[in-house]
Amino acid sequence: MRALIPRGLLGRALLIILVPLVAVQVVALFLFYGSHLDVISRRLAAAVAGDVAMVVELLARNPRAEDRGWIFREAAWRLDLSLALEHGAALGQAGNRPASLPLLPLEEDLDAALRERVGLPFDTDWQSDPRSVIIRVQLPDGVLHVEAARKRLFSGTLYLFVIWVVGSSLLLFGVAALFMKNQVRAIRRLAEAAEAFGRGRDPGPMKPEGAAEARQAAVAFNAMQGRIRRFVESRTEMLAGISHDLRTPLTRLRLGLAMLPAAARDDAAAMTQDVEEMDRLIAAYLAFARGEGIEQSAPADLAELVEEAAAKARRDGAKVELSLPEDGLVMPLRADALRRCLGNLLDNARKHARRIAIGLARVPRGDAGAWAVVTVDDDGPGIPEEQREEAFRPFASFSAGGTGLGLAIARDIARAHGGDIVLEESPLGGLRARVRLPV
Repeated sequence: MRALIPRGLLGRALLIILVPLVAVQVVALFLFYGSHLDVISRRLAAAVAGDVAMVVELLARNPRAEDRGWIFREAAWRLDLSLALEHGAALGQAGNRPASLPLLPLEEDLDAALRERVGLPFDTDWQSDPRSVIIRVQLPDGVLHVEAARKRLFSGTLYLFVIWVVGSSLLLFGVAALFMKNQVRAIRRLAEAAEAFGRGRDPGPMKPEGAAEARQAAVAFNAMQGRIRRFVESRTEMLAGISHDLRTPLTRLRLGLAMLPAAARDDAAAMTQDVEEMDRLIAAYLAFARGEGIEQSAPADLAELVEEAAAKARRDGAKVELSLPEDGLVMPLRADALRRCLGNLLDNARKHARRIAIGLARVPRGDAGAWAVVTVDDDGPGIPEEQREEAFRPFASFSAGGTGLGLAIARDIARAHGGDIVLEESPLGGLRARVRLPV
């Protein structure tokens, strides 16, 4: 049964409304067929059968031809029955006649009433004339043909009842569908805005609409967006000040080291390298803490970004193999942040491997969307499986060397796009970094 239940809120809400509605209408229809229609049908059939039985009795008591004439005239005038006598005829084999009104009990009720009241062989014909039913009764001297209007056996309330059941159901279902669609639309817009905001886009403030709860959620979402923006702005301003304060003494140290006498040049060179390393660590820390939160998403070709990162790695001395789709892959991206992500992955691979292979592919996902998957393979020593998640922690160290902030920053950027990075065993024998981004 779970497979038949809709997954969406609109489908489930309509199902909640539709099931009780159908159940109520089925009960009403059952009561109508089981009581009202059945009673009315039996009474109308009994009235027609009684009229036929009376005509048969009159013909039996008045067998003369002149009497038959006034009986036929009175039946046509007073009983609305058209009569004709076929002398010397006999009824054929009845057989199984197809029901002309399969959903109504009229034929069965009329046959039962004729058997009860007439007491002679008979058959009925519901198909020859669409506006009347023909009853044939076997008399001693022939077959009596009786033509009765169908309206005497049929109640017009059936049409009214069916129109009411179907019309009211469609009206209620249409109103419910329209109302629920408006409510679900507000929730869907909230979900789309939350997903866009989570991927680094700026959807702007939402317009509260729908039910009170949906409006409250939209107001809360707008307030959350404002708090997060203010937090990012204040943190960025603070980090800019930290960058200035930390780099000023480092600059003085560089100048001091440059002014040392020639006898201390070797020691000064080593100290200068330490100062430059501190400067790089500060820059990496600031990039990690900032989280690239200022840049906005814009359409960009991921294949071009991957190709640029591979070209830069080649200029740095790495041996890189590249596999890209021919038609590219344009999608909303924060291009500068993703360049840093790919650059960090390639720098990390270049430090521990001689050969690097980069691939890009589009992979379908379960919700009818797709993933853009970038794989970075190397032939280095790799990372043990039980330590791969630990590698994303800042400055994690392993036997093959430390990771610094490169992997941590790369994962932070991928998750800001709504994706992630996982580490796996590479076909080249080393480590594979798999970057997954929603298209």
